[in-house]
Amino acid sequence: MRILIVEDEKPLADFLDRGLRAEGHFCVVASDGEQGLKLASEGEFDLILLDLLLPRMHGHEVCQQLRMKKINTPLIILTAMDSVDDVIVGLRLGADEYMTKPFSFEELLARMDAVMRRGSAKEEEDPCLRGGGIVFNRSSLRVTVNGEEVHLTAKELAILELFMSNPGTLYSREPILSSVWGLNMDPGTNVVDVYIGRLRKIIDQNDDESMIETVRGRGFRLNLPPGNP
Repeated sequence: MRILIVEDEKPLADFLDRGLRAEGHFCVVASDGEQGLKLASEGEFDLILLDLLLPRMHGHEVCQQLRMKKINTPLIILTAMDSVDDVIVGLRLGADEYMTKPFSFEELLARMDAVMRRGSAKEEEDPCLRGGGIVFNRSSLRVTVNGEEVHLTAKELAILELFMSNPGTLYSREPILSSVWGLNMDPGTNVVDVYIGRLRKIIDQNDDESMIETVRGRGFRLNLPPGNP
């Protein structure tokens, strides 16, 4: 794989570069956020490893700008910022994985494999999900509602994909947090409710009844109207 390493700590950058090259990968190293954003925007990479506390541009901004440019290269954040809020912010901005320093090289390799497997599985599937007047193209990340394109954030797209892949399935907050934010626990925030509220405003065409049903005390499910592909 072609891997972009955006890391300003030279000993760690050199360690990652040597270790990944020994595994057969080709690596490019950027030592600040602006350089990393430029390389990621102009080059062809299979994976990005991104630190957050970077000179010249914070890693959060790098991640956000890449996703705004529709550059969906798999991205793993590597950082010493380890609070739950830090993890949520990183994943909400479009990171695919979040690892806190110090980490083992073996764990990094395993997480890289998992991220790439998820990407490969998506490419092999039919790219479009359809139902209720919604068409979600998972290859281009374009969504139309009754023929009109709507614009969703990375996390709104992830929630919609989860629901449309399994319409009628009841999801509690925990599996949504796990699937969309990569968290294995509920951090005690209302982030899921906020994002589902935003999604409802975008996809619902009937003001009287939302396609995303809230089942009090249990979770959420997508109910697609019959006879509307």
